[in-house]
Amino acid sequence: MSTRPASMTSAMSDPRSPRVYLLLAGVVVAVVLFIAVPVAASEYWLSAVLIPFLVMSAAALGLNLVTGYAGQLSLGSAAFMAVGAYSTYNFVVRVPWLPLPVALVAGGLVTAAVGALFGLPALRIKGFYLIVSSLAAQFFVEWLFIKVSWFSNDDTSGVLSAPRLAIGNWHIDSPSSRYLLVLGTVTVLFIFSWRVVRSELGRRWMAVRDMDTAASVIGIPVAASRLLAFALSSFVIGIAGALWAFAYLGTVEPHGFDLNLPFQVLFIVIIGGMGSIAGNLLGAAFIVLLPILLSNASGVLVHVGIDAGQVQNLQKIVLGTLIIAFLVREPDGLAQLVRSSILRVSTRLRP
Repeated sequence: MSTRPASMTSAMSDPRSPRVYLLLAGVVVAVVLFIAVPVAASEYWLSAVLIPFLVMSAAALGLNLVTGYAGQLSLGSAAFMAVGAYSTYNFVVRVPWLPLPVALVAGGLVTAAVGALFGLPALRIKGFYLIVSSLAAQFFVEWLFIKVSWFSNDDTSGVLSAPRLAIGNWHIDSPSSRYLLVLGTVTVLFIFSWRVVRSELGRRWMAVRDMDTAASVIGIPVAASRLLAFALSSFVIGIAGALWAFAYLGTVEPHGFDLNLPFQVLFIVIIGGMGSIAGNLLGAAFIVLLPILLSNASGVLVHVGIDAGQVQNLQKIVLGTLIIAFLVREPDGLAQLVRSSILRVSTRLRP
């Protein structure tokens, strides 16, 4: 005898059910992303637009776990991306029989341990002081990878070419194959993070974020929750760092994870919406795609005689102005703006 509630059975069988619409929409999106895009998109769009967009959204997802959901401020995302890239590189090179997905997970686990180590100050400090503490990870990790040659497989150049990637008989050596690798990995990371924030652990993070004293009174282990937030955040960021080096940069080097990168990731979280899974995709689209649109639009200014250097500065001014204007208009991020727009439309369409 079936134990499924009658309401659930009727909802699944009713073709007008929102659950059915969501399922159909998910299938259509999956077909477009995994089949149509690799076939139709050019190499430029795959390599220079879609891959960095996906990787940056994954890095922002990791930062959002510790900042948006657990309330712990951090600027160490580039350092943890570098740890993930170097760890995965060493697993691939030194343990060649290890499958690539296992090497990515192993690199993420190493980064999780490093993230928990640098998250220890969160047990005693918070706010601006925690930001400074996490930023120290950036300088320490960069110094470590430059000075200790073992991490770069004793290569004196300091710039390592990404190893040949393959999963079984599938050789990942073209823009479309790298895109599919990144897309599949990022999809798994988003599903994993979505399940985490909806679990009891996610509810603990939000309780600690909202009021840690009250969370401690009702029995939530505040210290353990904060360290787990840093560890799981660093796990996701570490895998994103490996994808950034292998699929986008094509090299593994400390300067590929410079000080600009953590601020870009933080801007994605703020613009997309703190405490929002989908907001990471919206924020990454804003940060990655908008400069490309501005660059194409500014080409007209070059043709009318304006110096190229001035045009580049103008792009930065316009981008900064748009970010400020947007945050004034919607401080809760693009995710909240999209939710409000959908709610208004659905209210107008409702009879």
